[in-house]
Amino acid sequence: MKVTPTAIPEVLILEPRVFGDDRGFFFESFNERKFEQLTGVAAHFVQDNHSKSAKNVLRGLHYQISQPQGKLVRVSAGAVYDVVVDLRKSSAFFGRWIGLDLSAENQRQLWVPPGFAHGFMVTSESAEVQYKTTDYWAPELERVILWNDPDIGIEWPLRGLPMLSGKDSKGALLAQSDVFP
Repeated sequence: MKVTPTAIPEVLILEPRVFGDDRGFFFESFNERKFEQLTGVAAHFVQDNHSKSAKNVLRGLHYQISQPQGKLVRVSAGAVYDVVVDLRKSSAFFGRWIGLDLSAENQRQLWVPPGFAHGFMVTSESAEVQYKTTDYWAPELERVILWNDPDIGIEWPLRGLPMLSGKDSKGALLAQSDVFP
């Protein structure tokens, strides 16, 4: 597995070693020992999530203010533009974002540490996203930052408006949001 830090060094791109032939392919999508050795992160995952979304669906930007979740994200079908925003007030990267393409084809994974908001937009006809979390989902602790907050300035690969849930369309601006110390 190859691990590459992003412009926000704690956010990591993981590229598994893929074994392919004319029958198809095989890769190990997670190995706790290798993950810790290669990333330096001792993550204990407690929940797996799987979503399927249509083209132009945008989910996010989600985070939990208490019980913050680290997430290991991958796409098992289709493609998404995945975005992470640093919400750690003490960080030199506070309010900055990174975005990258995750797809079933490139088989990349993204490590999103606790203290970050996460979201994605589907760029293929549909996409299935799977992610492991380091803490349980707690709806009463969940927060949403508005996907198009001008102070963050995410450059989503959009033509027109995305399809949003009611919750995501009512997200707060970063300036009015709960953040991490």
